[in-house]
Amino acid sequence: MKLLPLSKEIRRSFSLKLAMPAMAFVCAFAAGASAHAADVASTGQVHILRTQVPEIVSSGGAAVTGALAGSQHLKLALNLPLRNEDELDSVLQQLYDPQSPGYHKYLSVQEFTDRFGPTQQDYDTVVAWAKANGFTVVKTTANRRLVDVEGSVDTINRALHMQLATYHHLSENRNFYAPNREPTVDLGVPLLKITGLTDVNPRVNHLIHGNAQQHANALKHANGSGPSGEYLPSDMRAAYYGSGSLTGAGQTVAIFSYDGYYSSDVALYYSQTGMSSSVPVNNVLVNGYSGVCDAGDGSGTSPCDDGEQVLDIVNVIGMAPGLTQVLFYEGSSATDILNQMATDNTAKVISSSWGGGDFGSADDPIYKQFAAQGQTFLNATGDSGAYNSQTWAAPSLDPNILDVGGTDLNTTGPGGAWSSETGWSGSSGGYYKAAGYSIPAYQKTAGVITTTNKGSTTLRNDPDVSAEANFDNPTVSNGSFETGYGGTSFAAPRWAGLLALANQQSVAAGNGTVGFVNTKLYTLGLGSTYHSLLHDVTSGSNPPQAGSGSGFKAVAGFDLVTGWGSPIGAAFINALTTP
Repeated sequence: MKLLPLSKEIRRSFSLKLAMPAMAFVCAFAAGASAHAADVASTGQVHILRTQVPEIVSSGGAAVTGALAGSQHLKLALNLPLRNEDELDSVLQQLYDPQSPGYHKYLSVQEFTDRFGPTQQDYDTVVAWAKANGFTVVKTTANRRLVDVEGSVDTINRALHMQLATYHHLSENRNFYAPNREPTVDLGVPLLKITGLTDVNPRVNHLIHGNAQQHANALKHANGSGPSGEYLPSDMRAAYYGSGSLTGAGQTVAIFSYDGYYSSDVALYYSQTGMSSSVPVNNVLVNGYSGVCDAGDGSGTSPCDDGEQVLDIVNVIGMAPGLTQVLFYEGSSATDILNQMATDNTAKVISSSWGGGDFGSADDPIYKQFAAQGQTFLNATGDSGAYNSQTWAAPSLDPNILDVGGTDLNTTGPGGAWSSETGWSGSSGGYYKAAGYSIPAYQKTAGVITTTNKGSTTLRNDPDVSAEANFDNPTVSNGSFETGYGGTSFAAPRWAGLLALANQQSVAAGNGTVGFVNTKLYTLGLGSTYHSLLHDVTSGSNPPQAGSGSGFKAVAGFDLVTGWGSPIGAAFINALTTP
């Protein structure tokens, strides 16, 4: 149950009551603040480039409840910034300009690292600093971007000149830990961010189980091949691609996950639906992750709900049944997982249906590496309507990724063609100012943002595209085949499978993979052939949420419910892959 916003007086009283048991701890914070400032001035310590103290702490929306136990151990990732980023931006522009001699001449991991990664000397300096300050270096990375370390809270506090505290989130009634002030390091090398210093953002997937009425309403016009007309992955391939010959042959798709899954649940999905697959699914466990399906907490004891993980796998394969493989990346840190995907550079399409955790703007260097290497990263936007502080979760709204919203699809029958589509009443859209992302160049072009769609002319707008996400989809969780699921979780892997088909065609034509598609997508959306390439969804809306002001309506052209709409199979692929 979500708590209603508290008045200032009540919040102040509540904060004081929570803080009383830890009053000595709070006083110690205050006493050390001026000494800390003087120490920084005298030693030349520097702040990390990205803010580390969560906004909810700095704004007074959380009450300190004590100190994090000094003996507790945490895993951190020391993030180094890119070099020559202006040059990288120029290279990316050339890579995606069909008129440029550098068009689609993607970089290898080594080429990217040599030109834009931290220097070996800087990287070695950070590793040496970590060891000298009592950390255990767990892993180093091929692109020299991350140094994964482990250490006690006491070690972390001492090395970063701050203290990790526990807090109570006043409006969401939950606890978390975070730094009490911005950390500093006695290091001559700049750091972009240190991930792992807070668990303020819960990890969430974008899958929801509809209630009985939502399920019944969805089934009234569902025409799929599954139970009671629910849609199967094969129905999505028929609706969004058709009967063409592309299967994703030769391509690899990666799936991002904060949790493991049961392979038996994937097998159960196929046995219950009559579908089959010969595509191997290979797991990649990142930075010591166990691979246990346990709600992502790593304990091995929590209930396994792998409905998200199963649907990701089967929907990617359903759209692209001839894939070479699916790589399923599992870990507790988004930054670690994303960086592993970039340094592996095996999967050229990457699908994520998760948010929260340590996703954030510090991942932008990784998204740029994806683009430089011809990789596409897709993200599900969420299922709670127009964004506000509770419904928005990073990486949504990042300008360097493709964001996928949801629709309600009608087909001509089981395995049938696309018939009609409306904006899904639960899908995400709009923009959330606290995300801090300025409007990207591809959305600044005249005709994208209009008075009709009510988009922002200064901030990144969501989503870019969309696909079926209503409560008429099945999945399997913990050994049980279940129906009535929905969410943009379904939409993202469906688009991922379609882009694997596009990569198959593009590579065969000698043009390489499609990579970062946003610029080309918006060009196509504004072109004269738009309605022959994408289904322009012009009805439906996403609902307003508390504090968000209002929801948005699907309108002609780009909108904040469905983006440019859903794909018209072969025609869209042909346009996307033609320079």
